[in-house]
Amino acid sequence: MSRNVVDVLRERGFIEQITDTGLREAASKQTLKCYVGFDPTARSLHLGHIIPVMGLAHFQRNGHIPIALVGGGTGMIGDPSGKTAERQLLSKEDVEENSQRLKAQLSHFFEFEGPHAALLLNNAEWLLPLNLVDFLRDIGKHFSINAMIAKESVRWRLEERGQGISFTEFSYMLLQAYDFYHLYEHKGCSVQAGGKDQWGNITAGIDLIRRMSGGSAHGLTFPLLTTASGVKIGKTEGASGSEMVWLDPEMTSPYRMYQYWINTDDRDVIKFLKLFTFLEMSPIAELEESLNQNPGKREPHRRLAFEFTKLAHGEDAARAVKEASEVLFGSEVQSLSREVFAALAGEVPATKVPKERIQKGVPLVDFLHETGLAKSKRAARDLIGQGGAYINNRAHRDLEGKVSMDHALSGRGILLRAGKKNYHLLMIE
Repeated sequence: MSRNVVDVLRERGFIEQITDTGLREAASKQTLKCYVGFDPTARSLHLGHIIPVMGLAHFQRNGHIPIALVGGGTGMIGDPSGKTAERQLLSKEDVEENSQRLKAQLSHFFEFEGPHAALLLNNAEWLLPLNLVDFLRDIGKHFSINAMIAKESVRWRLEERGQGISFTEFSYMLLQAYDFYHLYEHKGCSVQAGGKDQWGNITAGIDLIRRMSGGSAHGLTFPLLTTASGVKIGKTEGASGSEMVWLDPEMTSPYRMYQYWINTDDRDVIKFLKLFTFLEMSPIAELEESLNQNPGKREPHRRLAFEFTKLAHGEDAARAVKEASEVLFGSEVQSLSREVFAALAGEVPATKVPKERIQKGVPLVDFLHETGLAKSKRAARDLIGQGGAYINNRAHRDLEGKVSMDHALSGRGILLRAGKKNYHLLMIE
């Protein structure tokens, strides 16, 4: 039998705030529908969005029905919550394209078949046809300007930053509240969840449902997390500065996502296993014990990286980047699957080499120079003599040694390395 979803969320660290409307009792007595809204103003979700996604998935896994609401309508307005300035408004075409991308990404986290099948909806369906005068008369009359200004998301923009707020963004609260009311009336949805900054919008929707329908609804928010070092979840420091880790593999490769989790601070890794994976608490406790007994082994970090990459990109991709990661950390390579080869080719410099040339045998000195692993042939000889030249992560000290098809991994490529971290992949054509 499923556990109470509120207990599960609380145990795993998901709950920031929860309304005193009896959500736990309702969850124990009936199948609830819970929705989370997703803003389609970017082409991809990033890791900072994933806690609400995981929270919604836990509702489904504990016997309830999740609704992922893509904000095709509200996305054309922009939520002022947590923002320091007005958003740039997107065209209908941009919003629609981004909405389709988000739907595909969210489908990795929810089941869309079975007795608790998730629903994917777009609020453009009911928001775009709204008549302005009717909306202001029927919905707007239930909102007090004083109460709206008192909401943290609006007050912060007005007072703390002095940025001001346009009427367009100010009206966002009405539209999100109307979403909740519409879903309550037409889909039987009585729970809304979201990030900590959504509390004001969620409670506005609960108030609207009470005023319009006399019904009772529930809300909860998830924490806005930072790492132990104070960096927002999903941000990584790269050569070009701070970068987001995106779910779109064209924006952040599965390998780089995997490495992001591998590099998790020891102080965060157990908390993140609870939030970003579906592992049960018992194996997480075992991983915590492993961390305490042998922190250098980094077993929790590898499990976190694999589990989340599998969630976002599938098990085949997770296994490929796991193996590629081991290769690029010095493990000797015996073979190279197509998936691992593709992962490596996307992460290290690569050069295409005709098979005929490899068959004849090419001096290692020449390839070290041609690939830029050594600045000159003399430097290449010095590198070999010092034991710093590697073929498929095996050291080669023979100054006259050649690279041949005997070194080809599954006939696809040969991995050269200079020193500890400088790699180059020869791609055999």
